[in-house]
Amino acid sequence: MRHVLLLAGMLCASACAWGPGMYMDEDAFRDRYEGKADGGPDNAFEIVTIDAALLGKQQAAREKARPEPKQDPLAQIAADYYYRITPHDVLSVIVWDHPELTIPAGEFRSAEATGHPVAADGTMFFPHAGVIQVGGKTLREVRELLTQRLADVIERPQLDVRVVGFRGQKVQVTGEVTAPSTIPITDVPLRVQDAISQARGLTLEADLRNVTLTRGGKTFTLDLQALYEEGDISQNWLLQDGDILHVADRSRNKVFVLGEVRKPSSRIMVKGRMTLAEAIGDTEGFDPITSNPAKLYVIRGNFDRPTIYKLDAQSPDALLLATQFQLQPHDVVFVSPHNLTRWNRIISQIQPTVQLLWQTIDIGDRSVIFQAQ
Repeated sequence: MRHVLLLAGMLCASACAWGPGMYMDEDAFRDRYEGKADGGPDNAFEIVTIDAALLGKQQAAREKARPEPKQDPLAQIAADYYYRITPHDVLSVIVWDHPELTIPAGEFRSAEATGHPVAADGTMFFPHAGVIQVGGKTLREVRELLTQRLADVIERPQLDVRVVGFRGQKVQVTGEVTAPSTIPITDVPLRVQDAISQARGLTLEADLRNVTLTRGGKTFTLDLQALYEEGDISQNWLLQDGDILHVADRSRNKVFVLGEVRKPSSRIMVKGRMTLAEAIGDTEGFDPITSNPAKLYVIRGNFDRPTIYKLDAQSPDALLLATQFQLQPHDVVFVSPHNLTRWNRIISQIQPTVQLLWQTIDIGDRSVIFQAQ
């Protein structure tokens, strides 16, 4: 029996090295990445302490790394915008004092139904003017062209040309908008925000920082959150025919809170922002029985080049630092278990084995005593 108890004691003494559950071994982390940091062969990735100095450096780095305003490729066109007629548009031509040349719209006939459609080759027929090329021209240019053609049959013609059916140029709006749809480009410049408004706005799952614009085989990323919150109008690009505007969902903006918290889970960042304190609070805080708040870690990056931050939150005032530490998508927040928690878990794991050995030895001793009698 003494040998059994000695063996059990030895197992308990070394159990911390192979005990159940996750825990952060800082020495093992440094050994694993020794010589892999940028500082040279003798350097390793270090565990960075979260303190006021670190927060100050991060704030300065964020301000320094603030991106430059984007350059809208169509900025010059937007400054002097004229709608150009395209195939499948419908034009309305009104010749004053000559009602025979004007098909009036009425209660049962829309202006689009009574207008003059533009053919696929960009041409349009009009009485006394014949077939004329209107594709690619502005309304002013078409008005001047018709005036010249009608001058041979009408003395000093006065006319007006309007687009009553914008069917030639379109923009696709997809993703996290209330009504994904195809939006026509009209004689009013159509910008990103205008297109989203016509799609009845964003949903609650929209990722404002990740709006993609696909144009001519190239994809551009626009930050609408900067537009809404900071007034960065450089994000509000002018749209053109064939553009695809996609609003991504925020499911990729997750942080993972694991370890000794009351409700381990993944949390979606609101508007791409979440502090360490918010992440802990959203999981209902530290487990008061099993957690070790002195070892609160934020693991960032990939497995080959990780960055680990550590906060000693054993004192509640340290959470003031956590309220200013900004998390990034895919960060892993890990709260270590207390040493007593690990010990108790180890004991609970080996207790059945010790009881089995005890019962086996007890049965053997009883058998020896019974045989001796």
